[in-house]
Formats: sequence, structure tokens, C-alpha cells
Amino acid sequence: MALLVGRHLNKIDKKGRVSVPKPYREAVLAEGFAGVYVYPYFKYPALEGAGETFMQRIAASMEDNLALFSDAQEDLAAITLENTFQLPFDPEGRVSLPTELCQHAGLEGQALFVGRGSRFQIWAPEAYDEHRGGALERAKATGATLQLSPHKSGGD
Repeated sequence: MALLVGRHLNKIDKKGRVSVPKPYREAVLAEGFAGVYVYPYFKYPALEGAGETFMQRIAASMEDNLALFSDAQEDLAAITLENTFQLPFDPEGRVSLPTELCQHAGLEGQALFVGRGSRFQIWAPEAYDEHRGGALERAKATGATLQLSPHKSGGD
């Protein structure tokens, strides 16, 4: 899957439709479902979206790494899989955001798509600005670092 990166601000029309950024659409179209999977992000007032491949990874990770019927598995399934909407693209590359999702994220008029690698988030622009400032301060305060995963194919 192509990398989902960057920030893209798009208008939400009166019917709740928003255009999914073209690079994101192209990345998920190759996965089988002509649309995106979107669920309320449980940590912040935002939405999280992905293609079918990432959603399959979430489901498989819950089944493979958490005890069947455990509270942890049940809780994570309830806050992600149970609340996920399959949103098909219309001919213009838009999706219709359900009212429930818009209310969770405080979306009115505009949606900020934020790349997260193999997934993306959708924020109200003002809420994201506040979140982003907090993330920068937390990273500075903790001296955040990242250990890179081994390279899977040629390159550096």
C-alpha cells in the first residue's frame, strides 16, 4: 500500500459528503473495496480511516494477540470494529460521513485529513491545531525517538 502522508483540508458539503484526498483514494482502491473504512478514534475527538488491508490487520491482531473473549479483546473490538463504517466512494471520490462520526469529531464544514502511514485521521481543523501543538510539546518533553524497523527492500 502507498504511504498516506501529509495534511489535506477539504470541504464537507450540506449532505455530509467530503472528498477523500486523491493520494489516499489511489492507495486504497487497489485493495478491493472502492472506499474507506472509518471509525471514531477513541483517544481524541477525531476519526480514523484506512483501507481494507489495514482493517484486516487490526482484526487479525486482535484475534492473534489477545485471548479470545478477554476483556481487552472485547473492548478493542467494541471501539474499533463494531463502530467502523464502510464508506464507498461516489463517482467524484467523495464519501458520505454519517452524522454519528461527524458529531464524534466535531466536524462542521471542513475536514482535515492527516496521514498516518498506513492509515489516516480526520479532524476538525481547530481541534487538530490544538492536538498537534500538544504532540510537539510532548515529543520535546520526553525526547521522543524512533527505532527504525529493518529495511524490507533495497535502498538505504
